[in-house]
Amino acid sequence: MKRCINYGGSTVWPNEHKVLSDLPESLDVVLTIGDSDSSGGAGIQADLQTFQNLGVRGCSIMTAITAHNEHEITTMQPMSVEYITAQLSALSHFPKIIKLGMLARVSTIEIMVNFLRQYTGKVILDPTMLSAFRKELLHAESEQYLHELRNLFPYVEILTLTIPETESILGRTIHSYHDIENAGHEFLAMGLKSVFIKGSHLEHNTLSQDYWTNGTESYWLSGQYDEYSNDRGMGCVFSAAMSASLALGYPLKDAIIIAKMYIGRGIRLAQSINASTFITHAGWPEDEIDLPCLSDCYHGFSSAFSDCGRDPIGLYPVVDHSDWLRKLLPLGVNMIQLRIKGKFGHELENEIKQSIEIANKFDARLFINDYWELAIAYGAYGVHLGQEDLDSADVKKIYQANLRLGLSTHCYYEVARAHAFKPSYIACGPIYSTPSKRVSFSPVGIDQLTRWRKTLSSYRLIAIGGINQARIPTIMETGVDGVAMISAITQADNPTQMTIELLQMMNAYNNILNPIINTNPANSTLNIFLGSR
Repeated sequence: MKRCINYGGSTVWPNEHKVLSDLPESLDVVLTIGDSDSSGGAGIQADLQTFQNLGVRGCSIMTAITAHNEHEITTMQPMSVEYITAQLSALSHFPKIIKLGMLARVSTIEIMVNFLRQYTGKVILDPTMLSAFRKELLHAESEQYLHELRNLFPYVEILTLTIPETESILGRTIHSYHDIENAGHEFLAMGLKSVFIKGSHLEHNTLSQDYWTNGTESYWLSGQYDEYSNDRGMGCVFSAAMSASLALGYPLKDAIIIAKMYIGRGIRLAQSINASTFITHAGWPEDEIDLPCLSDCYHGFSSAFSDCGRDPIGLYPVVDHSDWLRKLLPLGVNMIQLRIKGKFGHELENEIKQSIEIANKFDARLFINDYWELAIAYGAYGVHLGQEDLDSADVKKIYQANLRLGLSTHCYYEVARAHAFKPSYIACGPIYSTPSKRVSFSPVGIDQLTRWRKTLSSYRLIAIGGINQARIPTIMETGVDGVAMISAITQADNPTQMTIELLQMMNAYNNILNPIINTNPANSTLNIFLGSR
């Protein structure tokens, strides 16, 4: 017997195979539900362009038709309950990602609330209550619409808002970044899982400052601020890019970074048509200029960390004892990391002190993993920190001591966080599965490493994780500056011979490729450290 579904008071008999809990196996499909923009700059037209450019298939349900040109909306006609219900019923299955845009009137919200009670996928809500021209789209229903909109919140994975939209829903003015943070937590109290508030409408902004929180975690994103004469479609494209990234399997925190890069590039390359501008869609975002800086507080400024010099990095062994420095540095290794585990007190301190003395003797660049205070005390060349170490380390002191800084990254979220610190190098991995360190991330792979090389164009980039001698050619062809290796050296039958062979291989690639080494992004247009240093 078929199961009937009630949407907003209308009974619908779905197709025999339609069961809302039976989602398709394929993740790379997104359903957009919103208004049609006849100019193509916003609404479901902009959503579908974004989906296609990010490599996912889009399907759509129309809630309203707008007569929209480059300068104004002249007419808006909401769809009837029957028409919206018919569109919902016509889908044989529902994708695991749904993006909700402008729903146009209260009756449509009621339909969606009833629908979402049975839906088990993720929902992104971009309410689009105001046009770019600041004309209310809701007219007589405005107050009731805003009230009913809250009924969607318990079913929404993330709500994306501008400051004017935030002010409309909360009924108060947003004056400061502190107000944005308070607003975010007020939204969470309404049943939302997370909220993203775009702060570019604050007066006197020199940066684009956006805030995300889920109640447990929160962060600020900072990027280039573009004076955009017509911001129509920005919210649609941003939330659509996030939806597409989720459909591709990226976690939410990564999807936000990808979406921020996509919209940043779209605005930067926006095309002017009839004295108006349209966001440019140009495939997957890869340019460093569009990568936002991520931090737990809003903007601050700082210089970049000192670079690693102009000498190539090549082989970058990671070892756990000073004896390894005595063995490897005479062979020609000029950059090495000391990662000590299981030693404490005087034993730990003496090991670090000895290692620094050995490195200085061979004029090698020694990075101390984690123990930044001892690295400062004994004058190490640099400090390497993992993402979890950033929560406790005093990065300001490391910078003031003129030590270099290396940071580990595994995903878009962590790359954006590292970008805020402007380190001396960024390590990406694991490239392959590795037994050397327990990590919760899947292998990055060569394709993503190649993409990181494009995105982090001004940084020294080091590949790490599961790399052995046979994989060196493939790794070096991505253009990375160095390869961090642990077990391939320390567990080799003949570590000395293995190190010599690895050095020869990497030196050969350095000579062939003759890479231009950019000495860190100190001269980049946006030189920001989001936090106090």
